[in-house]
Amino acid sequence: MNGFIRTTMLMAAMTALFMGLGALIGGQQGAILAFGLAGLMNLFAFWNSDKMVLKYYRAIPADENNAPGLTTLTHQLAAAAKIPNPRVYVIDNEQPNAFATGRNPDNAAVAVTTGLMKRLSMAEIAGVVAHELAHIKNRDTLTMTITATLAGAISMLANMAMFMGVSTQDGRRHPFAGLLVMILAPIAAALVQMAISRSREYEADRLGAQICGRPVWLADALEKIAGSAKAIDNIRAENNPATAHMFIINPLHLRSIDGLFATHPRTEERVRRLREMTIHATQI
Repeated sequence: MNGFIRTTMLMAAMTALFMGLGALIGGQQGAILAFGLAGLMNLFAFWNSDKMVLKYYRAIPADENNAPGLTTLTHQLAAAAKIPNPRVYVIDNEQPNAFATGRNPDNAAVAVTTGLMKRLSMAEIAGVVAHELAHIKNRDTLTMTITATLAGAISMLANMAMFMGVSTQDGRRHPFAGLLVMILAPIAAALVQMAISRSREYEADRLGAQICGRPVWLADALEKIAGSAKAIDNIRAENNPATAHMFIINPLHLRSIDGLFATHPRTEERVRRLREMTIHATQI
């Protein structure tokens, strides 16, 4: 419950930031308009989040030709997690990575890259899929997608502030203040987004390890993915960094600022916790 309250407060903070930007651009009417727009965006994301992100990453349904055994494995793990079978997709990208999306466990999807299928063993893939199913079971997928939607909208409003300037009570506009807002607002959104994502990754690791039954599978997978993600590009993620927090490992590395507001906990710490789970299970 504490995690739920914390996430709710962080999402409220992001919505407030969105409204504050609206107020800076258009005064009180701008704040009201931004509030209404945030509500409409959240409603649209609720019903269409999975379709939007899957289409953006050009995901295609998994079958025995493009991902042998993946759907069967996912359904077996979904049974272990006691959730409905999600739809399973493949993304044509050499960077090994994966994400889950959907508004609830009854309308969820898991997507893995071709690079993940090539570079990981089936045991390691099972660990990754179990992690994504944990996000679905915990209903993180909707939160993560709405967060990405709001973060993208905040960046859009920040750019508007730069060109239109910031409105004051006397009706004048200050272009330099608009430039400052353009720089600071996306940073603030990234910090909130980072806090939301990090708080959910550790829990998904823990539950995912329980679902697959072998914490070491996920630990080994995280190490492999992290190593490859630093060397292999994911251009679509780089072009839309607001979606980066949805992946199991941060897919960004091309820009120097990519590591400044990392949306994921340190891989080394995640792996350490998973290996501790393995040791504890062995001692029991």
